[in-house]
Amino acid sequence: MLGDLNRVIEQVSKEKGIDREIIVKALEEAMLSAAKKTFGHEKNIEAKFKPDVGEVELFEIKTVVEQVEDAGNQVTLAEAREKLDPDAEIGDELLAKLPAEKFGRVAAQAAKQNIIQRVRDAERDIVYNEFKGRKGELASGIVQRFEKKNIIVNLGRTDAILPEREQIPRERYRQGDRIRAYILDVELSSKGPQIILSRTHPGLLIKLYAQEVPEIYEGIVEVKGAAREPGGRAKIAVISNDSDVDPVGACVGMRGTRVQAVVQELRGERIDIVLWRSDPAEYVCRALAPAQVSKIIMDEDGRAMEVIV
Repeated sequence: MLGDLNRVIEQVSKEKGIDREIIVKALEEAMLSAAKKTFGHEKNIEAKFKPDVGEVELFEIKTVVEQVEDAGNQVTLAEAREKLDPDAEIGDELLAKLPAEKFGRVAAQAAKQNIIQRVRDAERDIVYNEFKGRKGELASGIVQRFEKKNIIVNLGRTDAILPEREQIPRERYRQGDRIRAYILDVELSSKGPQIILSRTHPGLLIKLYAQEVPEIYEGIVEVKGAAREPGGRAKIAVISNDSDVDPVGACVGMRGTRVQAVVQELRGERIDIVLWRSDPAEYVCRALAPAQVSKIIMDEDGRAMEVIV
């Protein structure tokens, strides 16, 4: 290796956000693999990156023995003292530097591909570790392209997929549009991390309200549940942990500004804000308002109820 690799390592580390040690290890392993292809797999070879010279140096490990049985990995005491180390003793393992310029074109190309693959693997691991902890959060990105009826969204460091089943009916996007969605799942496949987005999950409604209503973010108002018919209507149940704060009023906002911001993001989806109650019958009556409930038949064992309006 004649070029200074330090600059390349620093550049890749900065651009990809990969730890320098991971790149160095990838270089060493790639050079070791290429060296074995060139000099023979039976040889005991070691690769070591030398930052002071910016090279990966290759060493052949020779064991000092009285009588050579493996010419590729052993050396006599006399030869060792003459060519490698004048103070060598029986049983010592000595390093003999291998000339990197003897690499063939095939071995050099293999080393390059090995390095590229290992850097890609490291990059995928970083992206997966970054997003696996964000499951259940909001993500904002740009519509990149369309694959059949699925939308591919660029989140910056990686792409995510918004499947057709997770899209709001009649909602249309064009390439380059900005989109906000709920991170439904993060999977690690053979092709790398796959981030699944949703625009229909009730969690999207809850997270949008948490952004618009400071009282929810601060824990003063608590969201107890949400239900949606995506693109049509939705209901969200709230309760206040502070007797001086009206939870419904906090979610509506001055002149309806807060609820309208969420409605606009959901493309006109009608949102009802319901005051949560621990009593199921009272809670259902509030949720079904303005309909007048005339009778409720509860099945506590089956956790179900029949409501007559």
